[in-house]
Amino acid sequence: MSGLGFMSADEIRSSMASRRTRVVLAADQKSISEISHSLSQAGPSICMLKTHVDGVVDFEYTRWMDEVIRPARDMGILIFEDRKFADIGHVSKIQMLGHQRIARWADIVTAHRISGPDVIDGIHSAWEEVGRKGSVLVLAQMSSSENLLDARYTEKTVASCKGMPGVCGFIGNGSNPRSIASLRDAVGSEKLILTPGINFDPNQSVMGQRYGHPTEAIRSGADAVIVGSGIIRSDSISSAAAQYANATMDDI
Repeated sequence: MSGLGFMSADEIRSSMASRRTRVVLAADQKSISEISHSLSQAGPSICMLKTHVDGVVDFEYTRWMDEVIRPARDMGILIFEDRKFADIGHVSKIQMLGHQRIARWADIVTAHRISGPDVIDGIHSAWEEVGRKGSVLVLAQMSSSENLLDARYTEKTVASCKGMPGVCGFIGNGSNPRSIASLRDAVGSEKLILTPGINFDPNQSVMGQRYGHPTEAIRSGADAVIVGSGIIRSDSISSAAAQYANATMDDI
């Protein structure tokens, strides 16, 4: 694709280093006010805000921009919409430009490789249409139990995507340090690895999610860890976010 170019892994790593944290806050919450509150409390300790905007029951574009996106940008936090696009390129472009206007505010989105490489082109075409650039994280592994992203699928996904300039990296399995290390060997050093399935307390697991320790994930090769319940369900969001940030800083 021509035009605006892509947000690179190096740009994202530079942003993480300047903020002195590798924590991505998974704000998997139902209302704009809940997400805004979590952002205001955790903001100093996170490098990205990860959203599932289609789960926000009171979504309204102007409020979303005013109460979530602009405050995050003011703090220098990247916006990561975990949409997991998995359709053909044309449909993915439509979804990026649709009701929630993801292309206008997300810096990073997730996609599955299963539908073919055109999904990446469709996503970037939407960013180009609105005069922005971003990048895609491709799901190479998942942390949920009994998922179908086996070792062969991971290998084929990485091999087909790691040379794409529009892909900044991959999603790995944060609950298993050996899986992260194996993924890093396959990916090499150029692309990012971000890992969900991170929590100091593995007993918080629900609905098949599995958890690993943030420091182990970083030492095994993750660039950043995605933390949800360990922060947003804590007694003090700000304190918990700071604790997770400290646990990710050994190798920066």
